[in-house]
Parts: sequence; structure tokens; C-alpha cells
Amino acid sequence: MNDPRPVIGICAALEQAQWSVWDRRAVLLPYEYITEIQSAGALALIIPPDEHLANNPDEALDRIDGLILAGGADVDPSAYGAEPHPTTHHTVPERDRSEIALARRAIERDMPLLGICRGMQVINVAQGGTLHQHVPDLVGHEEHRRNPGSFENSDHDVRLDPGSLAVRAAGETNHGTKSHHHQAVDQLGRGLIVTGYSALDDLPETIEAPACEFVLGVQWHPEADESSRVIGALVARARAYRSATV
Repeated sequence: MNDPRPVIGICAALEQAQWSVWDRRAVLLPYEYITEIQSAGALALIIPPDEHLANNPDEALDRIDGLILAGGADVDPSAYGAEPHPTTHHTVPERDRSEIALARRAIERDMPLLGICRGMQVINVAQGGTLHQHVPDLVGHEEHRRNPGSFENSDHDVRLDPGSLAVRAAGETNHGTKSHHHQAVDQLGRGLIVTGYSALDDLPETIEAPACEFVLGVQWHPEADESSRVIGALVARARAYRSATV
């Protein structure tokens, strides 16, 4: 009998959605996240916002071997002690509370953790960091989100530090990415370092926790790039984590 696949928990959004004849609040996740996890040889387990997890994240983490924080809505600025910028919209505080608790506890447990776009920002906030709420105010252009709602013509390069977890996961120091964000890491959270920068303007593109085996935030969307190795790297580490904890 084959060994069971490692289980990757992935946090999903809470949004108003339409399907068939329905228009209701729903838990949502772009299918590319799931197919990339499965293609890398893992079982995907969707984790919806859950107020109980804010106080007991181990209830979910005990059931998985690795955690992905997916992209989505802006993190509510109250989570890092700021007032909302006029462009900060559609925040979902109940999602933030669950994911911040899960991220913080995953880091404490040294569980494999990958934050994608918003997920990178959640990792930073979970560790006490802050965010720039509107990147164009900082860098003077809209190149990080050229086409809202689309990854068409969204490519730009990032520079990854040699020897970093980011470069091991991506497989190269100059890495092409698909970008779609208007917020970014500002003050770094506890125990985190920046290991990747946008070739456009030196905006932080990766953060990691050197004290952990695999805690990585990427500001781009590897699930939208079939050639990306990043999610596969998380799954590989989760497989080793499973073997060590079984």
C-alpha cells in the first residue's frame, strides 16, 4: 500500500458569490491552488474562517502536515493597529483572526508554512509586523496590479537572495512571477527577514523565518504559474514533516 499523501491545509476566503441561481455568502478558493497541491502529491484540505481557531489553532494544525495561506481580501488594518486607507476595502476580520492565529501557531510548531500574496502579509502581521496599505503611494506606479481581476500581463521579475529558502523553493535567483496586489510588507514582524525584492522597485517580495525549517511568504501567485516550483517545495517539506511526526 502506498504511503498516505501529506495533508496540506489551505485557508479559504469568505465572500459573497454567485453560482447557478444562488447569490450567497460562500467559502471560496481559486481551483488552481487545489490542483497545484494535488499535482505536487498532496491532499488538499480547505480550512474556512472559524472563530474557534482564533483561540485553538491546534485543532486544525493537528490534522495537517503543512499550511498555505492563500491570497484574497485586504487584511483589516485593525489587526496591526492602523486606520484604514481609502483604498482598503472588503476586509473580513473573521478570516483575519483565524489565519493570524494559525500562522502564529504554525511558526511556533515549526510546521511548513507558505503564505501567498495576502498570505505573506498575514504571516508578517501574525508576528507583529505592519503593512503598506496602498503600494502605488509608496512606489508611484500600478505595476504590481496591472489588470485587477486578471493575471494577464502581470509578470515581473524578483531577485532572491542566494542561499535563502526562497531561492531553494523557486529554483533560481532571478525569478519570473505573476503579481496581483496593492498592499505590501512594511515593518517586519518578529523573527522574519526579507530575502527577495521586486526588480521593478525593490519592494519586498519574500519573507522567511530563519529559525524555522520552512516558513516562507511570497508576494506573487505561484498557483497561477504552471512552471512554478514553490508549492511543490512546500509539499516536499510537509512530506518530511509528516514522516518525522508520525
